[in-house]
Amino acid sequence: MNFFEIFNRLEKVDPEVFERMDTRRKSMQQFARTGRVLALTALPLALGSLFKKAYGRDTPGIIAVLQYALTLEYLEAEFYTKGVVMAPIPAGAPLTAITTIRDHENAHVTLLKGVITQLGATPVAKPNFDFSAGNGSNNGPFKDVFTNYTLFLAVAQTFEDTGVRAYKGQAGELMENNDILTAALQIHSVEARHASHIRSMRRALLANTTIKPWITGKDTGSIGAAVQASYNGEDLTMQAGVNIVNIGNSGVSVAAASEAFDEPLSKADVLAIVDPFIV
Repeated sequence: MNFFEIFNRLEKVDPEVFERMDTRRKSMQQFARTGRVLALTALPLALGSLFKKAYGRDTPGIIAVLQYALTLEYLEAEFYTKGVVMAPIPAGAPLTAITTIRDHENAHVTLLKGVITQLGATPVAKPNFDFSAGNGSNNGPFKDVFTNYTLFLAVAQTFEDTGVRAYKGQAGELMENNDILTAALQIHSVEARHASHIRSMRRALLANTTIKPWITGKDTGSIGAAVQASYNGEDLTMQAGVNIVNIGNSGVSVAAASEAFDEPLSKADVLAIVDPFIV
């Protein structure tokens, strides 16, 4: 098999492959350039226009995926909304970043609710959340999440990394509708930028250079076993049946091979991860 065919196969499985291999390190610069990232005000309009083309072609399966995505967006939106008010986030760049992410997540909620409604379904109700991960006890392992800034960022990273993998895990369910798939992957891209930025904030705060703006292997970024389920499977180096470690004698390491892709999480795996946060 020639290299062009290998990369064609990889791109079909993961359209972001070339961006990840060549420009992932630019993700932080892109986040800072707000004019080049999807503007909050433009997001509902830009994605909504895509959805309008698909209103007559929906299936119950697509609605189910959108309801699932909405539940995850509810979780993130409320987390950041509470965090901006309650968490001891330093003024300046940190607070600006978290506020921007909060606004993005709330925009995603608004967009998904609107699309689900226009597709003739009723948006799933927002659950009650326990961000301590205590199943409603408010005394779980993350009980100090809104009083401990370091812990707040750790939980934020986990939510964002999980969200990226969750969207990717459902992409196959949307392939029959290119418009909805395109829009979902745009939200996926925004979530990936959030994850990258949060990781870089943790790296700077902790002065820990082992924390990267992307996931290496199945490493949690120094958070630990409490969030390991969100990272299991990320150490995969086989893509489209091709082991990309040292592909073509390129010297690609195991770590770099795992960093090049975000591996999908199944719906069942994601629901198990977020279950402790839902009352």
